[in-house]
Amino acid sequence: MKVGMLYRQVRDQFRSADLETPDLDAKLLVSAALGTTVSNLLLMELDEAPEASAQRALEYSKERLGGMPVGRILGEREFYGLSFKLNHATLEPRPDTETLIDAVLRQCDPDQPLKMCDIGTGTGAIAVTLLDELPKAQMVAVDISADALECAAANAKSNGVGDRFLPVRADYADPLQEGFDWVVSNPPYIRTQVLDELSAEVTKHDPNLALDGGADGLDAYRRIVARAAVILVPGGRIALEIGYDQAGELKNQLRHHGFEAIDIIQDLGGRDRVATARRV
Repeated sequence: MKVGMLYRQVRDQFRSADLETPDLDAKLLVSAALGTTVSNLLLMELDEAPEASAQRALEYSKERLGGMPVGRILGEREFYGLSFKLNHATLEPRPDTETLIDAVLRQCDPDQPLKMCDIGTGTGAIAVTLLDELPKAQMVAVDISADALECAAANAKSNGVGDRFLPVRADYADPLQEGFDWVVSNPPYIRTQVLDELSAEVTKHDPNLALDGGADGLDAYRRIVARAAVILVPGGRIALEIGYDQAGELKNQLRHHGFEAIDIIQDLGGRDRVATARRV
């Protein structure tokens, strides 16, 4: 089978199944099965696909049609131009979280030696990306899961920032002391009662610990904001990914704990996605 025919077969299956991004999913899976890049796939249109690679692509297709996300099938996910390995204890990084990266970078000088903390680091996507963009920064990456921290540390090393990445196993930032310039986090913020309404791709493959934000979805924010008010230096900043309807309550929490210059930033879809603020 020609490579072009293989790609179109997988793509058409995904289109028929009404997947959200059928063409992209097909490109990612077929190129991975062939051991090549997405950009190189078009150049291989008329090449004969090795039988083992074609069979692997069809197996990937079957898994995708069964509801497994592309990142889980391949065991890794691209985020902000970097590659991140996944495991059972980590949330799959998503493009919406890049809004948080952009928000932080707009307020940072890459020549400054910043001390940063990522609470609930998971794959380390936020922490590693910021270290990659801010060459003089140091990052304390906190997670309660040892398996998540192992994954994050491996991602830091593979992306060339392992020497500035310090994994710490802890419940939120409870053991950390004052001295941080930034606290960043993409915490669990889904209301417990609506978890069952999420797509099977999320509920079956992402860890519940990274999703469940309690009855009102704000449990994690209460702890993070309260602790950030202690560990940030005066003038230090916080950046949090938020749910689309949580900005109002989060502003109240930030003000209560002495934060100012609160800004709510929208993602590309126009939904509230990130809150930033400065400690007084």
